[in-house]
Amino acid sequence: MPVLRWFRRNLIVIAGLLTLAYLILPNVVVMVFSFNKPKGRFNYAWQHFSLDAWKDPCGVADMCGSLSLSLQIAAWATVGATVLGTMIAFALVRYRFRARGAINSLIFLPMAMPEVVMAASLLTLFLNMGAQLGFWTILIAHIMFCLSFVVTAVKARVMSMDPRLEEAARDLYAGPVQTFLRVTLPIAAPGIAAGALLAFALSFDDFIITNFNAGSTVTFPMFVWGSAQRGTPVQINVIGTAMFVIAVLIVVAGQLIANRRKNSTSQ
Repeated sequence: MPVLRWFRRNLIVIAGLLTLAYLILPNVVVMVFSFNKPKGRFNYAWQHFSLDAWKDPCGVADMCGSLSLSLQIAAWATVGATVLGTMIAFALVRYRFRARGAINSLIFLPMAMPEVVMAASLLTLFLNMGAQLGFWTILIAHIMFCLSFVVTAVKARVMSMDPRLEEAARDLYAGPVQTFLRVTLPIAAPGIAAGALLAFALSFDDFIITNFNAGSTVTFPMFVWGSAQRGTPVQINVIGTAMFVIAVLIVVAGQLIANRRKNSTSQ
């Protein structure tokens, strides 16, 4: 039958679209309920359309303060993890040294270890050091668990680089710094950018490790968790929708830029 034949031929595409729809469905629900005006404290049942929450996204006390704190921590954690992770990735790929295999294995431990175990371990470390829990302990913890993801992303890109391009630059009398800035860094840039975006998303979204090491500091995920106990304001959906849209726009913009560069080089 033609229909059955068409279905078999496009089975992978259909499965991919269904999986994508399943993943996006929660975000769609969040977006829809950002335009809701609930009658009670909980924004779980649709009442009627309203733009009140979008007109006053900071109408809930302390919400925008916690959001600003999360953005600051995520930005600094991204910078720290990206710089350190990029250097570690280049060292693991380009150089041979003792314990290289052990370090390669240890890099994956934070990704494989349950977050609650890492959170408790970091809390024990900070308490034994006498550190005051707050902004800096959260930042150190976020850099630590984001580091592995950045190293993995950058390492994959560096391993696929053609060393002959750098050799050609040196043959043309480019110095080490010039070769790195003009050849190595632009080629590795997509992997570095992917690691940075992943680190930012993981840091901004983290709750378990942050909750253990925050002390009295309240980040946006902790604010959302606390609000869920008392009543979920619509403004939380507004912030979630805005973050989702911004992330999609960044990904689309990156894809368009990559396609434009590919087309320009092919011509």
